Amino acid sequence: MRKEKASAINKVRQSRFPISLFAVFWGTLLLMSGIHMGLLILANKNQWSEVTQTIIPMVYWALVAADLTLYTRRLVKRNYEEPMQKLAQAMSKVAKGDFSVFVPPLHTMDKQDYLDVMIMDFNKMVEELGSIETLKTDFFSNVSHEIKTPLAVIHNNAELLNRKSITEERRLEYSEAILHATRRLANLITNMLKLNKLEKQVIKPVPRLYDVCAQLCECALQFEEMWDKKEIEFEADMEDRAMIRADEGLLDLVWTNLLSNAMKFTPAGGTITITQTSDDEKITVCVSDTGCGMEEAAMKRIFDKFYQGDTSHATEGNGLGLALVRRILELSDGTISVRSIPGEGSSFTVTLPVSLDYEGEVS
Repeated sequence: MRKEKASAINKVRQSRFPISLFAVFWGTLLLMSGIHMGLLILANKNQWSEVTQTIIPMVYWALVAADLTLYTRRLVKRNYEEPMQKLAQAMSKVAKGDFSVFVPPLHTMDKQDYLDVMIMDFNKMVEELGSIETLKTDFFSNVSHEIKTPLAVIHNNAELLNRKSITEERRLEYSEAILHATRRLANLITNMLKLNKLEKQVIKPVPRLYDVCAQLCECALQFEEMWDKKEIEFEADMEDRAMIRADEGLLDLVWTNLLSNAMKFTPAGGTITITQTSDDEKITVCVSDTGCGMEEAAMKRIFDKFYQGDTSHATEGNGLGLALVRRILELSDGTISVRSIPGEGSSFTVTLPVSLDYEGEVS
C-alpha cells in the first residue's frame, strides 16, 4: 500500500511549467536574435541611416518583448490565476455553509499535477464536511424527538394527576407512566454520554483477564424475570470457561444490549439462544432470537445512532444501544455481524481477539 501511494505521488507533476516550455522560450529568443542579426546585415547592405538602424531594432525588440510578456501572462493566468480564483470562490461558498461545492480537476488522472491533487483534496474535505453537517442535523433532530416524546408523556400524565376526582388505580397508572418516561429519558441521556465519551476516547478500555462465559451467564440471569413473564425459552450453548483479556465493564454493555434487544423483539413463547465458541485466536458469541427479523435495508442501518427499524417497539428503546455496541467492539478490536430473516428472527455474532499470554496467570 505504501509503495502504491509513493508511486502515485511520484507520478504527480510537481511543476505547472514543463521543461519543454523553457525550451520554447530559449528557441524563440534564439530565433529572434538571429532575425536581429539579419536586420543589422540588411541595414548595412542597404546603407540605411543611423536613425533608421537605431529605431528598427528598438521597435523589433519592443514587439518581441510585448509578445513574450503577453504569452507569459496568458500562461500564468491559465495555469495559476483562473484555477486559484475558482478554488477561492469555492472556499468562499464553503465558508458560508454551502457543502455542495465541487471544483473539477484540471487534468485527467494520468496527467495530474500538484494543483489537481490540491483540488481533489479540497473536494474530499468538502464532502466530509457535508457528511458531518448532515450527521449533526440528523443527530439534533433525533435527539429532539427522543427527548420530546418522554417529556410529553410526563407532562400529560402530570396534568392528569392534578385532577381531583381520580381513582387510586388511575393515580398509580399515571404515576407508572411518568416513572417509565423518566427512566427512558435517563437511559437516553446516559447512553448519549457513554457514546460521546467512547467516540472521543475519553473512556478507554482497561483490559484485564476474566472468564467471559461467567459474564454471559450473569448478564443472561438479569433478564430471567422478563423471559419467565413472556414465557420465552432461553437456551445456552457455551464452554465451561473461556478466558479473555478485555475491558469487562464495556463488554458487559455489549452483552446486555444484545440480550435486551433479543428480549424486546422476541414474542411470547419464542426462543433466545446464546452460543459461545473459542479457539487460540478468538472468542465468538452469537445471540439469536425468533423475533420479527429485519429487512435488508434495516440491517444496513441498525448500527446508526437513533435508528429503530421496528417502530412498534420505539417506546422500549432509543436507538443508541447497537451504536454503543459497535463502538465498544471497535475499541476492543472486535467485530459484529448480523444475519436476519423477516418473520423468523435475527442473529448477532460478536468476535473478539483472545490474548495469548494469559496462561499461568489464572489458577
